[in-house]
Amino acid sequence: MNIVYALRTCLFYAVYVPTIITFSVLGCTLGLLIPYRPRQTFITTANAIVLWWLKLSCGIKVNVEGLNNIPNQPFVALSKHQSGWETFYLQRTLRPVSTILKKELLKVPFFGWGLAMTRPIAIDRSNPKQALRDVLSQGKQRLAEGNNILIFPEGTRIDYGAVGNYSRSGTSLAINAGAAVLPIAHNAGLCWPAHRFIKQPGTIHVIIGKPIDSTGRKSKELTEEVKDWIEGTIAKL
Repeated sequence: MNIVYALRTCLFYAVYVPTIITFSVLGCTLGLLIPYRPRQTFITTANAIVLWWLKLSCGIKVNVEGLNNIPNQPFVALSKHQSGWETFYLQRTLRPVSTILKKELLKVPFFGWGLAMTRPIAIDRSNPKQALRDVLSQGKQRLAEGNNILIFPEGTRIDYGAVGNYSRSGTSLAINAGAAVLPIAHNAGLCWPAHRFIKQPGTIHVIIGKPIDSTGRKSKELTEEVKDWIEGTIAKL
């Protein structure tokens, strides 16, 4: 069965790679002529194609609850990070959105070039203090411009069932900007395991929680509330 899954995964990447290259090149060339919001919609069309092809080639479906919980006003989304899947799904679903990511990703040929055109907030993880300043200053600016912010508070992909250290940068940004926090739980790591090549067929469940008002909150307390909700929700999946 692993051989079948490996072949299906190879088939997935046979379409994934040219799709990402095509939309990245178009995004950082013709995309310069398009206003930001339609440009992000155009670039993340690649995300939609990737997820559609993932379903056909690898048998990975998605079930989403709570789409009606997404606020109409700019917010800070805090999501579990288990794979590459949620980056594709959330960047498409939460647009216009600026994702907090490590600056090294922008140097990846094609992928990084297209990603840069979506106005992410690239941070240097080797300098935590400066990274926090960048998240707070650039994040507040993006929110004021009408963008949502997507943060993976564990900072890196975590194996399914494991729990990482939740950074307070996201809740600090929400508190400073007066924005709501949107918690997101999922089990994508079951089908698209972190740091592994083979994709497993199945259904990824995504649950978008109710937005949490950050007014008058402390970042530590708010982060713990988000962590408890995300991890508790995943445990029930």
